[in-house]
Amino acid sequence: MTESTTADPIRDFIESAVADHPVVLFMKGVPEQPQCGFSAVCVQILDHLGADFVGVNVLQSDELRQGIKSFSDWPTIPQLYVKGEFVGGSDIVREMFQSGELKTMLAEQGLLEA
Repeated sequence: MTESTTADPIRDFIESAVADHPVVLFMKGVPEQPQCGFSAVCVQILDHLGADFVGVNVLQSDELRQGIKSFSDWPTIPQLYVKGEFVGGSDIVREMFQSGELKTMLAEQGLLEA
């Protein structure tokens, strides 16, 4: 098996999604209809904070679901990216929300409506 980033359309898709959108949530389902509780929690938190985000449904392909896990080296879905940086999964997002850290981070990046 040879590894080449140019011949990996899934990795290219993930990289461009993360580069093109300030806040991206790789999730099961779509923001309007999450397909798992953990994804729903992340959507609720982002909605509550008023963050403008793009949801990417990893259930659309097995390659994408596996690809995002190897891209971030994180074993679970959902995964939140802010300004190209991997933030974490559902537990981390929830902890950061509860501590106020997530709101601060998004505000500092100019990603929350005042």
